[in-house]
Amino acid sequence: MDELNRLLTENLALVIAALALLVLLLLLLVVVQSIRLGRAVRDYRSLVGDGSGGSIGEVLDGHIGRVDAVARRMVEMDQVHAALDHRTLTSLQHIGLVRFNPFEDTGSDQSFAIALLDGQRDGIVISSLHGRANTRLFAKPVEGGASPHALSAEEEQAIRIAVAGTGRSAGG
Repeated sequence: MDELNRLLTENLALVIAALALLVLLLLLLVVVQSIRLGRAVRDYRSLVGDGSGGSIGEVLDGHIGRVDAVARRMVEMDQVHAALDHRTLTSLQHIGLVRFNPFEDTGSDQSFAIALLDGQRDGIVISSLHGRANTRLFAKPVEGGASPHALSAEEEQAIRIAVAGTGRSAGG
């Protein structure tokens, strides 16, 4: 024991310096941990809001409830979207119009063929032949962009225009 006392006495300045360094290191660690704790507390408060929401568990339960409500609303919106998608396919979407002059003794292009098709290329083609004495109208069904009835060149052209996209003929 005497030997330990003598060793400490001879190196007292070194021991005090080592202890001071250790105290400074511990003080630095306390400051770093205080900063980290302050950040954690600030982040926690921003997560739970002004504190009226309760614990983080209560806040998360509230958020889960909102997520469930949004999920239910998304299912409803998907159903509405599917219904609108179906309705869109069966509504008038494609129009093709061709004006022409079928008779040499009449002036201008008063006759026409018009194709009215839905998204599935189903619908009708209507043609009107205008002459000096009378006007005749014809209507033929169209399924998938074709008709089971014989079509005139103008009716076929009107269907082609409608299937390619709503457009105008060179004669109109």
